[in-house]
Amino acid sequence: MTESIWRGVHSAITTKFDADENVDLAAVRADVAFQIEGGVDAVICCGSLGEASTLVADEKIAIARAAKEAAAGRVPVMLTIAEDSTRAGAALAERAAELELDGLMVLPAMRYVATPRETIRHFRTMAAATDLPIMIYNNPVAYAVDITPPMFAELADEPNFVAMKESSADLRRITDIVNLVGDRYAIFTGVDDLALESLMLGAVGWVAGLVCAFPRETVAIYKLATHGRYDEAREIYRWFMPLLHLDVSHRFVQNIKAVEEVVRGTSTVVRAPRLELEGAELERVRDIVAAALETQPDLARYGL
Repeated sequence: MTESIWRGVHSAITTKFDADENVDLAAVRADVAFQIEGGVDAVICCGSLGEASTLVADEKIAIARAAKEAAAGRVPVMLTIAEDSTRAGAALAERAAELELDGLMVLPAMRYVATPRETIRHFRTMAAATDLPIMIYNNPVAYAVDITPPMFAELADEPNFVAMKESSADLRRITDIVNLVGDRYAIFTGVDDLALESLMLGAVGWVAGLVCAFPRETVAIYKLATHGRYDEAREIYRWFMPLLHLDVSHRFVQNIKAVEEVVRGTSTVVRAPRLELEGAELERVRDIVAAALETQPDLARYGL
């Protein structure tokens, strides 16, 4: 079985920018502190929610360094590798190792829709580039490259592939993977509004998005589910669902930053070509957050 750090709620933090779209490292540190205070088990920076596609390698390293410093050993910190080429991904993985990060979350190379043979070669090259433990991130809905259960079985001989983030939105995948390789990988759900279902089917972790604004509620669902208290977990999950749906959208970065702004007062600035929400889109998100805050569950009654 994989190491114990590869379970629980891993917060995929947003990347905060100033008004000129420069990375705000002080805000990165504040985000990490907020997540740790909310009880998360790990922090993942520069993922899809962290606007990885708009960041250059030096920015990603600076963000990871700031997150590591802010965490100060209290929780693991991982960096996402989502580069345009295998070569660039391997180079970034090598730099990440110098920061003594706790692990990496690795995607297929961006923009090119790879064949299964090419995808396998990409991930084997990434494994050879670093000794850091790796979570393989599968999101065919967003990136058109599907890492199927048989492909995960083929990659199982690489010792530093320890976990997977399953974001295909096909819940059957969890059972298919377990049936093929048992507990070889720590399975994480990466779809917020399928999280409880995934935990019930055997996922041991949740790479979460709305955790950015509501860490305590996210952690509560995870803890209740892992203790078999599904009725109570479902109560919080049903309250959370209108917010969780905001994670499943092409505008999920803007959506979640808008939620954070209402809840925490943080910046909604995104880096172009993204633009901040406005008009009816923004009002819709704010209405969802306002309704949630009016009915926010009392977590104390769950003993959490």
